This record gives sequence, C-alpha cells and structure tokens, in this order.
Amino acid sequence: MEIITVYSWEELQRELFAHSWNDKIGRFRSRFAFRGLSSAEYRLETTLMRLGGDYARLERHLLRNFRKYAHRSVVERDSLWHWLSVAQHFGLPTRILDWTYSPFIAMHFATANIEKFDLDGVIWAVNYVKAHELLPQFLRDRLEEEGANVMTLQLMNESINSLNALDALDVRSGEKVVIFFEPPSIDDRIVNQFAFCSVMSDPGLALDDWLKNHPALARKIIIPASLKWEIRDKLDQANVNERVLFPGLDGLSRWLKRHYSPST
Repeated sequence: MEIITVYSWEELQRELFAHSWNDKIGRFRSRFAFRGLSSAEYRLETTLMRLGGDYARLERHLLRNFRKYAHRSVVERDSLWHWLSVAQHFGLPTRILDWTYSPFIAMHFATANIEKFDLDGVIWAVNYVKAHELLPQFLRDRLEEEGANVMTLQLMNESINSLNALDALDVRSGEKVVIFFEPPSIDDRIVNQFAFCSVMSDPGLALDDWLKNHPALARKIIIPASLKWEIRDKLDQANVNERVLFPGLDGLSRWLKRHYSPST
C-alpha cells in the first residue's frame, strides 16, 4: 500500500488528485473513494465492529428490530439496502462504511475535530473500479450492463437481496470482496457530502485488513498535525464546513463552535 506524508496544502492537493486523468474519455475523473479521519491510527472499521462483543451475530437482530420499530415512511422501498442505508444514516451500527467522491469533504472530516489537532490525520483513497474487478462475475456483468462503476441501489436490490446472499459472495468469488454502492438521497446531508458507501461480504473483516492483501488498490495520505489548522482555515474559506455538510441548526452550531474556538 502506498503511504504518503504531505507537508503543505499544495502537496496535499497534488496527492489527492493524483491518477485522476482518464485516457478513455479525455477527462479528469478520479476512480478513488475518499475517507478522512482525524487520527492516522484509526482503522477502517465499521460501526458494527466498534459495537464490540459478538457483533457479527447481532447484526441481524439490530436490523430486524430497526425495521420493526422504524416508521415505514422512512424508506422509499422495503428492501435490505434501503433499510441498511437508512439505518447507517441515523446511527445504527451496520457493516457499511461511509465514503465520499470529494477529496475536499474527506479533508473536512480529517480536520473537523479540533480536539484531535495534536494528532496526525489521514485520508484513505481506495480505487473502487479496481476493487470491483474482484467481484463475482455476475456482479461485474451487472455493472457492465448498466455502464456503471459503482453499484446503484436498484442493482444491489436485484443482485443481493439478503444478508445471507451477501455473506455467500465469498463462496462465489473465492475470496472476500468489497462492494461500493450509492445510497438513496435521504436528505441534503448525503447529497452535500457527495456520499457513497462500501460493504464487505464478511462483517468481521475490517477494510484495511482486506487491503493488506490488495495493496495496489489503496493510498494512505498522512496529514501532519502541524498542517491541520492551515487546511481547516482554507476549507472554511472555501465553504466546506459543517454548516453546508450537515444542513440544519445542529450543523450550524457545530460550525460556529469550531469557528470561534481558539487555535491553542
């Protein structure tokens, strides 16, 4: 896996937009999913993993009870992937991991928590197109038929309609796989964050452990603690902040609290 430490705003931009030129279409179109974290030591673990205990066995119970008690109007369609997407969005522990197409939004999440400004941050970049080359043939065929690089919710619902079917992908592909898919646009938060998701066929496998076996698919960009304030201030000037990414009074309050906090 390529691990890069950047030492300036300009160097960070260069690394985040590296490998974005697409010869086939003659345009700059990155094929990387980005995820920013406030500490370089944080792993690519799902909220389900962080629940602890026998979390893999509890996954079905969590989702079943969420579906039972949540109002039916919260989902556009009564399907596994609609329910999982909504559950993840509202904080239920799931095997889903959130990503963004935007390097700037990843930069925001790497620098949003000023209480972690004494720690190096990180932005993970994973090539989702190459990751999908490892999917079972029937999923690759569906992507090709659709002319897509990322699974849509419709494709997910048509191809994998249960957690058992998701777990069984290991058998069909001969190894554990990761799928990147786009969730429904439940609210402005998902839209503004240019968000999409990944899901592992094995709920007990962290994505960074999977990437150890596929190091060519990922880049890990380390942001030194000393660079965080510059990045944070420039993102705020570019209007990449909580007020925009978390529309509503809670996002506004979080932005104002950080904006007026002292830099020491």
